[in-house]
Amino acid sequence: MNSLRTFLLLHVLTCVGQTVNGSDIIHGEKAPKNSMPYMVSVQNHHGHMCGGFLITQGFVVTAAHCGENILTHVILGTNKIMEDNYLKRGIEKSYIHPGYTSPGFGFDIMLLKLSVEVDINERIHTIKIPASKMNVKENQTCSVAGWGMTQTAGSVVNELRVVNVLIIDPESCKEEWTALPPNVICAGGSGTDKGFCQGDSGGPLVCNDIAVGIVSFNKNSNCNYPDVPNVYTDISEYVPWINEIVKENYYHM
Repeated sequence: MNSLRTFLLLHVLTCVGQTVNGSDIIHGEKAPKNSMPYMVSVQNHHGHMCGGFLITQGFVVTAAHCGENILTHVILGTNKIMEDNYLKRGIEKSYIHPGYTSPGFGFDIMLLKLSVEVDINERIHTIKIPASKMNVKENQTCSVAGWGMTQTAGSVVNELRVVNVLIIDPESCKEEWTALPPNVICAGGSGTDKGFCQGDSGGPLVCNDIAVGIVSFNKNSNCNYPDVPNVYTDISEYVPWINEIVKENYYHM
């Protein structure tokens, strides 16, 4: 177990400065206006820390490792997070999955309860998550979006970017990584120059208009030509946990 822990910690991504901070979109393009009204910038007093996505009027999903930072609020309803045309909501409570210890050991999922519910409109909308266990298919084209870096050791961006990535067979992914946590999806990275980078953590992997994954980690924060696949938390494995928290707070899916 100690050797496995050492291996994973050496290979798990996500450090900007001294903080775990997620990933950016590599070789993507600017997202069209209002094309992803579910996207959320999860922030602290210094600005953008992670991505996230709205699943109800009162809850945002993001990565558990984003909670290693002190998070204060979210920004919704805009592609340009450094400008004024946005909606801001405080974070009333964070729910980190009880199984989480670090991205390399899985359970990298967190729910954020907003201080005030948001109104749904053309700029702000929820995205569906799987109703139950959902198996994505090898080579299926999906997308990932975020405000993260566009190159290794770069800086986060103002305008939301998106890129298409292909789903990678789980067994092939395990062979390339040698060790993987449970309940993950692999897409992009290995064999391509497309995927996520630091600052994109917590954002959704979207397949057929359903958020199926959460940006979790890559290898050694390498976003240029990663030699292993990008790894996402498989949301379908956590639907009962999500539903229970939402139910406890009287919000509806």
